[in-house]
Amino acid sequence: MSRGGIAMALCRRDENGKRVFIKKPELLAPAGNLEKLKTAILYGADAVFVGGKEFSLRSAASNFTLEDIKEAVEFANEHGADIHVTCNIILHEDNLEGLEEYLLTLDEIGVKAIIVADPYIMMLAKELGVKMEVHVSTQMSTLNSEAIKFWKELGMERVVFGRETEFKDLKVIRKKIPNIDMEYFVHGAMCIAYSGRCMLSNYYSRRDANRGGCSQSCRWYYDIEADGERINQEDDIPFSMSSKDMALVHHIGELIEIGVDSFKIEGRMKSVHYIATVVSTYRKLIDAYCADPDHFRDTWYESELNKAANRAFCEGLFNGRPDASYQLFNLRDEHPTQEFVMRVLDYDQEKHLAKIEQRNYFKVGDTVEIFSPKRDNFTFKVEKIYNEDKEEVEVANHPMEVLYIPLSENVAMNDMGRKVKNER
Repeated sequence: MSRGGIAMALCRRDENGKRVFIKKPELLAPAGNLEKLKTAILYGADAVFVGGKEFSLRSAASNFTLEDIKEAVEFANEHGADIHVTCNIILHEDNLEGLEEYLLTLDEIGVKAIIVADPYIMMLAKELGVKMEVHVSTQMSTLNSEAIKFWKELGMERVVFGRETEFKDLKVIRKKIPNIDMEYFVHGAMCIAYSGRCMLSNYYSRRDANRGGCSQSCRWYYDIEADGERINQEDDIPFSMSSKDMALVHHIGELIEIGVDSFKIEGRMKSVHYIATVVSTYRKLIDAYCADPDHFRDTWYESELNKAANRAFCEGLFNGRPDASYQLFNLRDEHPTQEFVMRVLDYDQEKHLAKIEQRNYFKVGDTVEIFSPKRDNFTFKVEKIYNEDKEEVEVANHPMEVLYIPLSENVAMNDMGRKVKNER
């Protein structure tokens, strides 16, 4: 059943009179494969959304077979998390075959919810009597209270707001409709049009955005013409329509206070390092705010997010219609401040030796920052590197190679290391 409710009713005062939240919003993370899914859960996601081989957008990222989804559910159950599966394509006639069997199989596997855009899939799931919740996809561009009432009357358990929903509207909607789950995007790429409703990809590359094939034509470079003549100069920055990425890291407290039930991160096609960085940052932010909202300080969170590869940040449509400063006219700032170089496989506390899996080039003398879902970050200088034969080497330049590094600080399996920028 829906968990929706006004956050004020879920906040109490402890024995010292300090305000604390007894219900935290769900942190919902993306995953394009099993490694990313497990990383998201280990780094603090309460739930992960994935795409299957059928009936899902983001076809390039949707590589979960039914066996993969089963493994994902089992792993999530072991860690107290949930799995949501996207069934969010707009159905054409040739998509109908096999849908009923697919939904029943997902339900049997133990999927917590399906995310749906087509009304037929919504109603079919209800007619089949599945235990899974049915969540209305952001593809439906739900932006107002009357639309949410409509979905609620049809038995939907949650509505995923369109990214175009402004905070001032969100507050009103939450007060009007306290008893349905509401999910809101807090981080990730923005669509230049209403989410998923752009036809540029279809027009330029015959890849259908609403069937999982968007070629992201808004991010291409374009010449500008007038009367058949190009008017931009050779040395001009080519025109593009791309938005900066949304990051609501400075508004999480406001969203918790009004009772948003789930915070959604976009990025099923992003890297393991990106998923770990973004999920762990929002996890720590949510936990810190809920533990002591009246004394919360928004300090290091945005700088932490900038350590993963991303575009420049903006606040989307959170505060209303964006201006030109929210557009990305020069893509040359799409670089992380630090580079993902290692993942911890094990740690020998007696020998103070970390067993790691190399992910990118690093060498003796580099400075590496370790980050973890369980502890604060710390940096160390790489003094020695040993290969699997325990031979000392100067560089780590073989992808996925298992290596050993002396390290005085305790680390744990699945901690990650980033090479600090310019330490080459």
